[in-house]
Parts: sequence; structure tokens; C-alpha cells
Amino acid sequence: MQIRNDQLIELSEVFKLLGDPTRLAILIACMETEKTVGEIVKLTNASQSLVSHHLRLLRGARLVKPRRDGRHMFYQAHDEHIACTLRDMIDHVNEEEDIV
Repeated sequence: MQIRNDQLIELSEVFKLLGDPTRLAILIACMETEKTVGEIVKLTNASQSLVSHHLRLLRGARLVKPRRDGRHMFYQAHDEHIACTLRDMIDHVNEEEDIV
């Protein structure tokens, strides 16, 4: 697979963002269905201001997308690529290690 240098840098930045446990928990919370900020706060046990800060970073990297409904903002994984990648990695860490 070929990847340009600028794409490699962007991909590296995405992995850096996902290296933070709170951001990763937020993205996992939004993986299957959209969630309000309040729901994400409850699921991650993070403060509302911290969740909002991390959502801003995740939006900037196109990892989550927002949807406004009246006064409420809902967030969901940006697309199926993101959700699929997360599901695959979760499956990977849940596999039992083969001992040779």
C-alpha cells in the first residue's frame, strides 16, 4: 500500500489523538449510536469541560461528527471506517494470545 508523506503525518496525528484514554473512551462511546455531551460525560466519568475539549479535537481530526437538535448537540463516529477500525482493534485486544 502506498501512502504519501502528508497522509502519513495526518495518520500519525490521528493515532496520537487516540493515544489518550479519555479521547478513546469518548470515541468508543460514540461508535454505535450518537450521544449527547451529557451522555458522554456519564459514560466516561470525565467532566463536561474535558469532554467538550476532547470532542473539539476529535471533530478537528474528523473522528466524530456533530448534529444539532434544538439546544442539544449529538456526536457520533464520523463514519463506518472509524467505527469498523475501533471494533477491529477492540476485538484484537480481546483475543487470547496464542502461546507457541
